[in-house]
Amino acid sequence: MRMIWTVLWAFLLSFMTAYVVSNMAGTSFSFLQVIIMTILFSVAAIVLGEGVIKEEA
Repeated sequence: MRMIWTVLWAFLLSFMTAYVVSNMAGTSFSFLQVIIMTILFSVAAIVLGEGVIKEEA
């Protein structure tokens, strides 16, 4: 379930970022850019959450 929420939030944040940046630059919106950023954000969050960052007891 954590993976689903991670991908969902990565998609929403990627969509928002791509929309704002494309409007500020005056270019057209690219959904492919949203998909690529979603994959990158999801992989980074999963790798950091599952492997790199560990809780210390």
